[in-house]
Amino acid sequence: MFAFVCVGCGARLTTPLSQVALPVHAHQKYGNGIHLPVLMESGSFAVDPEPWGPPWRTWEEIDHNEAVARGIYAPVHALSDGAPGAIVIAPGDARGTLLIPEKGGGYCCGLDGADGPNMACEACGLPVASRIDDCSLWQAVWLAPNAVRRCPVDDADAAPLSWAELTAKGKGTPPFEPIATWGSRLGPNHWWSWSPQWEAAAGRALAHLLAASGGRPVTVPDGLIADVFRRALDALLPAGPPTRRAVLAGPGRLAPGADADILLVPTHPQTGETWTPAGPAASVYPVPLPFGVWLWLAFPQPHLLFPASGGMPDGVLRDDPPAPRPPHLFRADAGVFQHTLVRLPAVRSPWLREILENLTQHMRARFF
Repeated sequence: MFAFVCVGCGARLTTPLSQVALPVHAHQKYGNGIHLPVLMESGSFAVDPEPWGPPWRTWEEIDHNEAVARGIYAPVHALSDGAPGAIVIAPGDARGTLLIPEKGGGYCCGLDGADGPNMACEACGLPVASRIDDCSLWQAVWLAPNAVRRCPVDDADAAPLSWAELTAKGKGTPPFEPIATWGSRLGPNHWWSWSPQWEAAAGRALAHLLAASGGRPVTVPDGLIADVFRRALDALLPAGPPTRRAVLAGPGRLAPGADADILLVPTHPQTGETWTPAGPAASVYPVPLPFGVWLWLAFPQPHLLFPASGGMPDGVLRDDPPAPRPPHLFRADAGVFQHTLVRLPAVRSPWLREILENLTQHMRARFF
């Protein structure tokens, strides 16, 4: 385990933390006026290997060779010139910090970090982090990589769980959940929707599915996988044979058949490692899914459980009635899709570049 300290004075800025993989929805912007929960579980941290946050440069200011060196193969609105390696933690795991009043910029409901670090070390005043809690953003504290230092603490991290242990003990991510908006005059406004985490996961996976398709139709299994991917794949890829077959694969499931062209596989929530099958299937294109999303697809629960109410003890769940399904068709997250696709070399293909350039029209058609 590690704690992070201020590089200016050595004061401790966090509780002891264990490293996990960066969530795919870490930089997701979801809806308008939506109240999203905390990004990271308490006691954990993740590192973003890419630069993020101010200052930003527009695409016109960036040399093509520089973009390729950074792994960007298609135009984007802007790229960050911030330092890579920002560390994200749950706000409740921060210690010894104060908000900087003059850096309190936000869009409408809270802080968004657009003005740069808005938290300072309480001991020496050095800006060390950005608190994010604006609407439609995941609540988090992002430690500035050039202002903090990682220090080991007494408790050693346990070895990462094996795939078998994860499958047995892992927690699936439900595909739909109640969504809340900030301050309505009539009180909090809630409705049932597809999970923002699922939409982000599908945005990344859809970019990989298109890259793996080679411009040919892709088939996916019936059921929830079809609800998530089929409509967009059918709209964005040409019709007719020959098709490529995408199947769900991973720990605890039968080995994929020889006719599988694409594998939907889990990523390890602690290490970020992508699951790889043994044998010839190891060379099949892997499409990564967050483990919680993959687990729900691989071993679905019959229906969601509601927290009990009406004087029942804490932690008790009820199973009647089942949670309602969202009233609209599934849409992948456009921002995560674009972020992923521009980082795949396949995007240099004319047909994939055309999909990227027409993303706004695809959003209006509600594929995203």
